Parts: sequence; C-alpha cells; structure tokens
Amino acid sequence: MDWTTPLKAQQTDFIQRLKSSDFLHCDKQGQHSELTIISGERLKQLRDFCWEMVKKYKPNDPKNYFINNMKGKLGEEVVKTRLGNFVTEVDYEKRVGGDGKIDFTLTSDPEVGIQVKARNGKFDEIKWTISQEEIEKNAVLVCILIQEEVSEAQTEYNLILAGFLPTNMITSVNGKALVGIDELLYSGGLRSYLEVCKLSQPSYYIGLGNDCFTQKDYTGAIGNYTKALELNSQLVRAYLLRGLACHELGNRLGAIEDYTHVIKTIPNSYLVYRIRGVAYFELGNNKSAIKDYTQAIKINPNDYLTYSVRGLAYFKLGDDNSAIADYNQAIKMNPNADNTYYNRGLAQYCLGYEEEAIEDFQKAMNIYKYTGKETEYEYACKQIILLNKWTSF
Repeated sequence: MDWTTPLKAQQTDFIQRLKSSDFLHCDKQGQHSELTIISGERLKQLRDFCWEMVKKYKPNDPKNYFINNMKGKLGEEVVKTRLGNFVTEVDYEKRVGGDGKIDFTLTSDPEVGIQVKARNGKFDEIKWTISQEEIEKNAVLVCILIQEEVSEAQTEYNLILAGFLPTNMITSVNGKALVGIDELLYSGGLRSYLEVCKLSQPSYYIGLGNDCFTQKDYTGAIGNYTKALELNSQLVRAYLLRGLACHELGNRLGAIEDYTHVIKTIPNSYLVYRIRGVAYFELGNNKSAIKDYTQAIKINPNDYLTYSVRGLAYFKLGDDNSAIADYNQAIKMNPNADNTYYNRGLAQYCLGYEEEAIEDFQKAMNIYKYTGKETEYEYACKQIILLNKWTSF
C-alpha cells in the first residue's frame, strides 16, 4: 500500500469534520492539533511586527501589505507551534524583506526546507499558490486555513492546519501551482514525513553533482543530477544542470532533451532558448538554432550575443544578408565584440564587399588583445587582410 493512502483517507475525514467545525485541539506546543488559536499578547506582537514592516518599506498600499504580512506570519506561527523545536525559529530579523522562499528548515537538517502558505476563505473554494522556485527549494508545502478575515481590528484567529504536500508531488504550470484542500495529505502525518524526508533529499545529489561539475567530472555530475530527478521529477534546475553536463560531454541530443524540459516549465527563459540553440547549431541543425535564437530575442531583445550567434547560423545557411543584419545589431549593442566584427567580415567578403570585409577584420584585430604570441585567430585575420583571402574560423 502506498504510504500516502491512509493520510488521504484521514484527509477526507478531516474535510467532512471541517463542515461542522469539529476539530482536534491541543494547546501544548510541539503536539499535533488541527486548530491553533492566536490571540492576546502573542497576536499583538505579530501585529506590531507587520506594522513595523509597513513603516520600513513604505508600500503604495499599506493596508494590503499589512494584511499579506499578517497572513504569512500567522501561518508560520501555526507551524512553529505544532512542530516546536523540530524546526527552526520564525525569522523576524534576517528575512524582514522576504522569506527567501524557505520559511523553515529542520533543526537537524538545514537541507530540508518547509514552505508555509496561509489563506482565508471557504475551505472548499480556496487554493494555495506555490511557485516553481519554492517547489525546488523546499521539501514540503504546509497549508494553513485562516477562518477569520485578516485585519488590524481582529482580536483572535482560529487557524486550521489544512494539510501538507511533498513538493515532489506538485506539478507547476508556467512557473506556479495551485493546490486545493482535497489534494493535501492529512496534517497528522507531517512530522513523520519530515523525519524520513531528510534521508532522501534531492538537494544532496544536486550538491554532489555540482561538485563533480566543478571538477569537470561531467559523467559523475550527470549521474547525481539523475538521482535528484528520480527523487523529484519537478526539479527544473536539475534538468538544466544535467543538460549543461551533457553538453560538455558532447551529448548534444541529451542536452537538447533536458533544455526542452526546462523550456516547457519556464517558457520565458531566453538563456535556455539560446543555449539550446547553440546545441542545435553544433549539431548542424541551423534552422532549429535560428528558431531558438529568434525566440530568445523576442523574450530579451537586449542581448547582443544572441544576435551574434543567430547571425552565424544564418551565415552557415548561406543567408549572408540576414547574417550581416544580425551582426550589425550585435555591434550596435556591443561595439567591442571582436568575434562579431570578424564574422561580419566573412559575410561581407562572401557578398563581394571586400573593402568592408577588410575593414571589419582590421577592427577585430584592433579590439583583440594581443598576447605576444600569435594565435590562430590573429593569423587568420592577418592572412585575410594581407592576402585578401578568407578562411572559416
């Protein structure tokens, strides 16, 4: 039997009890309770903190800023009350401007992150939102239901621990996911899940993979990134890193497959389009490369390098005019790009513009930092200038 089966059954029973407000309630810190009540001095401290944040950051909408901060802190207080010293403290100092996408970690293992989301409204209508970044950085999402409207005047909050969900069970669309109460696991299993969670964290394998990558052990890096993905198939970062390692090993098809997975999850990353375009280009698939470079430019039209590499792909296809147009744009954005002058010179020469080509080669040579030892690059430029011949570099 799947370990989640009893927790799903308990969650169904819990939802039925929600309809009649029949909750399990325990005041003792560190003990499981479906209901947590915050009032009195404890509530005053939370309220004072949230108003201090308003004073510090001076938002355009102070009231809404205060309410959003209150929701977040109320949710964190519930989790801290229920888990006690098992998790780190509620942070009122280090992350006053934001929670860093991780609200708590286990006291015994800082690699295990916990993200808390608190919403108020009807339990069968609301959805808790979690971003792709939060999914990647945390092991578990904990959802809190606030029964009252959040305001400065509220004297007591009855907060429901609505349930939890391992982040490896959450699938995001366009960088975020919405989770309803019926998708959550019963909160009574949260502590037990966290106990075993630290033994199987994908972040551990990503760290090992990064170490291998740094040492240029790309095969080892791929193995560790793959293990991380086996634990959590939603880790976009692991796909990207594995793609880069495949690329370094010359496995362009494997790299493209991983880059494609990243693009499906985060479709507005111009850098991933560009590096996938490079992989296509290196495979000789210039049409696909141009398609990716064009998409990257649509997302970010201010990156000169994308124009430059798209120009090279056009040149390889024999479209010298399009190549020159891209090189012109790249040079306009970065007048010190020696390679772009060199490549534009090649395209100019192919079109019969010899004087313009030689001028570009000379500019490339002037920009290129001479090291005292003539490189293949410098030699090629000189041969073109002096002998009026061109070579592919």
